Amino acid sequence: MAPVLVPEELWKEIEPLLPSQRPKPDGGRPPVSNRACLIGIIFVLKSGIPWRLLPAELGCGSGVTCWRRLRDWTRSGVWPKVHAKLLKVLGQRGQLDRSRGVIDSASVRAVFGGRTPGRIPRIEPKKGVNATSSPMAAVCL
Repeated sequence: MAPVLVPEELWKEIEPLLPSQRPKPDGGRPPVSNRACLIGIIFVLKSGIPWRLLPAELGCGSGVTCWRRLRDWTRSGVWPKVHAKLLKVLGQRGQLDRSRGVIDSASVRAVFGGRTPGRIPRIEPKKGVNATSSPMAAVCL
């Protein structure tokens, strides 16, 4: 049996953080559910397949639909909220393994780091000829 990407327990924690889909004023096809899109997003990110190859058998809508929902949720700031909520829930259950966490300057900005050094003064003037401002540049081209 295939693993469930978004179990019911996880969905109950995440669902209130996701913006609801507004119905379109002109009607049309009903929107794909947030849960189905989340499943599609997780599947693409875990498997590494291109969005356009998202299998229709998953019932997640098209890859473009899932990609747009990912984009919209990212723009509306959903992911930091989901991350904080899941950390809180896992911490309460004692399921966080902090020995595997890493923080470095590539992931966390060092706001109060050291002073910015001043510019290093040149020792002597630049001696090279600039090819774009030289009168011979027009002749050579």
